[in-house]
Amino acid sequence: MKEDEIQSYYRTLFHAWGPQHWWPAQSPLEVIVGAFLTQNTAWTNVERALGNLRVARLLSVSGIRRVPLAKLERLIRPSGYFRQKANRLKQFIAHLDKHYAGSLTKLLSLPTNQLREELLNLNGVGPETADSILLYAGNHPVFVVDAYTRRILVRHAILSEDATYEEIRQLFERALTSLAESVEASTENGKPHLEAGFRGAAHPPSAMSTAKHTVLTQVYNEMHGLIVGVGKNYCRKSQPRCDQCPLQKFLPSM
Repeated sequence: MKEDEIQSYYRTLFHAWGPQHWWPAQSPLEVIVGAFLTQNTAWTNVERALGNLRVARLLSVSGIRRVPLAKLERLIRPSGYFRQKANRLKQFIAHLDKHYAGSLTKLLSLPTNQLREELLNLNGVGPETADSILLYAGNHPVFVVDAYTRRILVRHAILSEDATYEEIRQLFERALTSLAESVEASTENGKPHLEAGFRGAAHPPSAMSTAKHTVLTQVYNEMHGLIVGVGKNYCRKSQPRCDQCPLQKFLPSM
């Protein structure tokens, strides 16, 4: 079954690399800003833009609210599409102010399906961005599907290239929901049990990565981070390094 394969991938990657501490952020707002900025760019570029906002003391709801648009554009320029992204960040804060008195806590406390629908109705928020906000900023049990996820599934002949985002998300959620209880002990509340450094896509622990999560959201969190590690290091768009990948043994025989 496809669900069994997904569970095997999780166990193999977690055993090889341990906790990934993804998403690297110090606050829910930083997660949200990062989710907007990471669209169509590499995470290293996002980190530069976030660093600029942090140095300027603007990485907060009030900071994004008060900073002039032109200055915000300059600060996030490393992330690319900076004018578009600056506008979207401003619009997100305006929505937060209008409907939730500027409170992220109120927004993120909405029921999962209601919050997801509301996010998807915002300018510039697609399924991946919405689900990143839900999972990493709000601790909602929603799996995040990215380009790496699709690439791995297609190359491993689990799904076809025309599989929809929702089909992929639902496959992972079915597989990982049934897996969650059995991995509770091994995740140890997100504390790393390997001492060989950061492997996969792992980052140093952050306030958000070490915050208390439900077992299910922690499993979703880890699986997404592990897949990012596979995509960045092995399952590349061109010149994949299958022979060195922990998932190599699962590739279909030619």
